[in-house]
Amino acid sequence: MFKRILLPTDGSDLSKKAVKKGIEFAKSINATVVGFFSPEDYRALMYSEYVPPSLISQDEFEANAKKAAQKQLAFIEKAASAAGVAYEGFYMSSITPWEAIVDAAKKKKCDAIFMASHGRTGLAGIVLGSQTHKVLTHSKIPVLVYR
Repeated sequence: MFKRILLPTDGSDLSKKAVKKGIEFAKSINATVVGFFSPEDYRALMYSEYVPPSLISQDEFEANAKKAAQKQLAFIEKAASAAGVAYEGFYMSSITPWEAIVDAAKKKKCDAIFMASHGRTGLAGIVLGSQTHKVLTHSKIPVLVYR
């Protein structure tokens, strides 16, 4: 059925639980997992009228983003390795995580996305939005949601 499953993470506890369940699912169907993390894009810091004098350089920002991605992806790699599931890691910066997730699935030729949903409702759901909902709305491949 599915051969390559994208496992996006934001590093939260719920996301880590979803990663573990996604790996269990992948193992049960003999699929490969592609771990994915999307650090915030440097440009997101620049969309303001005020630029703080302590703003770090783009190179320093990108080095920090790479370090953060390596940390988040190491969790997925370790869990996949322990389960005996083939793993590939991938990250790319983005202003909008949901777009990065959809793009990563395309770039890595995944045929499913397995991700967490924080299940925000009411005002928090409206104000914060739902990355998962946006992925569900825009993805051309199946999205499995863990809550």
